[in-house]
Amino acid sequence: MAKGRAGGGRGEPNFDVPEGRAGDPADLDLRLSRADRAGGGVARGESGSKVGRGTKGRASAAPPARALRKAPRRARRSILGRLVYGVFVLGLWGVIGVAGLVAYHASQLPPIDQLAVPKRPPNIAILASDGSLLANRGETGGRVVSIKELPPYLPRAFVAIEDRRFYSHLGVDPVGIARAVAQNITRRGVSQGGSTLTQQLAKNLFLTPERSASRKIQEAILALWLEHKYSKDEILELYLNRVYFGAGAYGVEAAAQRYFGKPAKSVTLAEAAILGGLVQAPSRLAPNRNLPAAQARAAQVLAAMEELGFAKPADAKLALATPARPASVRGGGSANYVADLVMDVLDDFLPKFESDIVINTTVDTGLQAAGEKALVDELNQKGGRYNVAQGALVSMKPDGAIRALVGGRDYAKSQFNRATTAKRQPGSSFKPFVYLAAVEHGLTPDTVRDDAPISIKGWNPENYSRDYRGPVTLRDALALSLNTVAVRLGQEVGPKSVVQTAQRLGISSPLQANGSIALGTSEVTPLEMVGAYAAFANGGTGVIPYVIASVKSADGKVLYKRKEGGLGRVIDPNAVSMMNAMMHETFVTGTAKKAEVPGWDLAGKTGTSQDFRDAWFIAYSATLVTGVWLGNDDGEPTKKVSGGNLPGEIWKAYMTVALKGQSPAMLPGAKNWRNRAPAEPAVTNSTPGGLIGALLGEPQAAAPAAPAPRAARHADASRGPSQDDRNFLEKLFGVGE
Repeated sequence: MAKGRAGGGRGEPNFDVPEGRAGDPADLDLRLSRADRAGGGVARGESGSKVGRGTKGRASAAPPARALRKAPRRARRSILGRLVYGVFVLGLWGVIGVAGLVAYHASQLPPIDQLAVPKRPPNIAILASDGSLLANRGETGGRVVSIKELPPYLPRAFVAIEDRRFYSHLGVDPVGIARAVAQNITRRGVSQGGSTLTQQLAKNLFLTPERSASRKIQEAILALWLEHKYSKDEILELYLNRVYFGAGAYGVEAAAQRYFGKPAKSVTLAEAAILGGLVQAPSRLAPNRNLPAAQARAAQVLAAMEELGFAKPADAKLALATPARPASVRGGGSANYVADLVMDVLDDFLPKFESDIVINTTVDTGLQAAGEKALVDELNQKGGRYNVAQGALVSMKPDGAIRALVGGRDYAKSQFNRATTAKRQPGSSFKPFVYLAAVEHGLTPDTVRDDAPISIKGWNPENYSRDYRGPVTLRDALALSLNTVAVRLGQEVGPKSVVQTAQRLGISSPLQANGSIALGTSEVTPLEMVGAYAAFANGGTGVIPYVIASVKSADGKVLYKRKEGGLGRVIDPNAVSMMNAMMHETFVTGTAKKAEVPGWDLAGKTGTSQDFRDAWFIAYSATLVTGVWLGNDDGEPTKKVSGGNLPGEIWKAYMTVALKGQSPAMLPGAKNWRNRAPAEPAVTNSTPGGLIGALLGEPQAAAPAAPAPRAARHADASRGPSQDDRNFLEKLFGVGE
C-alpha cells in the first residue's frame, strides 16, 4: 500500500505551498479569472491561453494584472447602466402620463367623427351703384376670400413670421416649440409662443381664449385633426379668413378694407407685411393707431420672407424703403351712415340668410363724397361762429332712389344717423303741405291773403321779420315765408287737412292737427321731408325712399330685386304746376335766392324753427331732390342759423357738383304758371266775411276755381317784395328765412 502511494500509481492531493511561495495557506488566491472559465480565453481573444498553463489541472496562482486594472471601469459601467435604465423607466412612465393626459383632454372634446369646422358668420357687403364697396357689415367685417384670389406674397407673409415650418410639420411643431422656448429664455427678439398656424386656427375655431395647459393640449389634438382632415392650403385659407386683425375685422379681406381701403387681392408687398405682422398683437400693432410699431414689425416680416425665399431681395428692399401707411377716411366715413340704413331695412326684404350676401344700393359714391364735403367744410368753417355742431344731408332721385345720405359731421365720433332718425321741427319747410292743401281747395298762386297780425285762442304768430305787408299773393307769401299767411291758410283748409296732405305725400311721423302745424311744429326726419318733396319734382307721384336695389348671394344668385312701385299719384298735375311755380319763386325773389345754380330750373323752401334750433333747406331740380338740416343734438339754439344761410350754402355747394354735366330740365308744369299774370281774387280775408269771419264762427264764401288771367297785377303785389324788404332781410338774416 505504502509502496503504491510512493510509487506514484494514484496521486494524492497536495496542499503544500507552491514552490517559490511562502506563508500561510490563507494567503492562497482561489478566485477564478476569465481565463479559468470555459471559453474564457477565446472570449478575450488571447492566443495560447490555456487552462492550467504551467500547472496542469490547477488554477493560475494569480489573476492577470490587466483584469485588476479594469475593475473600476466595470463599476462605472454598472452605474451608467443603472442610470440609463432609470431614465428609460422614467421616460416610459412620462409617455404613459402624457398619453393619459391626452386621452383625458380628448375625452372633453366632441367625438372626432362629430367634429366639423363651424360656419363663419355671414358677411354683408354693401356696394354703391357702380359696384364699389361702401362698407361691410356682419360679425366679421369682410367676405370670405379664396387663397387663389390673393397675391402669393400675402399668405406667405403669415407663414414667414408666424410658422415658417408650416408646410413640413403635422400640426404641432416640436422644433418650433423648442426654438421659441430657447428664444424666450435668452430674451432675444420678440417673445414667441411656438403655436403653429394650425394650432392658432384650432383655437379660433373651437376653443376659448383661455390660456392654460389644458387648453394647449386640446389645441394640439385639434390641430392634428385639422391636418388630417384638410390640406395645407385649405388650412391656410381657413386661417386667413378667421384670424382677428383688430378694429372689428375678422379675416384678411376685412383687414385690407379696414386699414388700406382696398380688397385683399390688391394689397402691395409692404401692406401684406403689415397685415402679416399685425395678428401677433392687433391692438398694439394696428397701423392706424401705432404706425411706427406696425412698420417695425413689418420690417421683421419682410426680413423673414427674404430669408425663406418668399420675397426677392429687390422687392423686399423696395417695400422697406416705402413702408405702407393706412388709408385716411375723411370725416369718419359717411358711407357708414348709408350702411346703417341698409341694415335697418334689410330684414324687410331678406329676413334670413346663412352665407355671405352682396347688397347693391342706389348710392352714388361721387355724390356721397360731395355731400359729405359740403356739410363738413361748412361746419368746420362756420360752425363755431354760429354755434352749430351737427347736420344731415339727404339727396334722392325724384323716384325715391337715395343717391347720397350723410347722417352727421363725423361717423367715427357719432354713429347717430340724423338723416333717418333725428326728429326735428321742420319750421317753414313744412309750409308747402299747407299751400298744397290750399291749392287743392281751389286757391292759386295769385290768390291774395292778408299779411297782418292774427290771434288764435291767445296764440299770436308773427312773421320772421316781425313786420306785415298787407295783401299779398300766395306766390309771394310762400317765397317770403310769411307766417301769418300760412297760419290763415291752415285755418282756412283745416289743420286735419294739412296733416292728411303731408301724410299722403309720405310723412309718417305723428303730426299734431293744431293751428301751429302750419308753421312746422310737429317733428319729422330729414329723410321723410325729402321723400315728400319728391312728389313735387316728379309730377305728383308719391314715393317711398329706398336705398336697396338688389340683394345677391356670394355666387351671384339674385335673392331680392326691387320692383317699380310707390304711393301712386298723390297730387293733381295742375296742383303740381302751381306748387312748382310758387316754390320756384323762392329762388327768384325769396329766401333761397343765394342758393341758385345758374342754368337750372329749381324750386324749394327754407325753414327755421323757434329760437333758431333747427335750420332747413329742401329744394329740387327735375332730376334731384336734396335736403339739408343743421342744428345741435341737445336742442341748444344756434346763433341765428336760418334756412337761407348755412343750409342754403351747403345745398348749393352740393348741387353744383351733383348737377354738373347734366342737361338742365324744366320742372313739371313749370310753364303753366311761370310768370303768369294773376286774376282779381274772388275771395279775400280782409273782411269779417273772410278768414277772420270764419274764425269768429261766421260762414265763409266758397273758394273759386282758378280765375281767368288779367292784364295787370294787384297793385300791392305786382313787384313782389320791395327792395327795402329785401335789404332788410339780407341785413338781419343773411338772405332771410
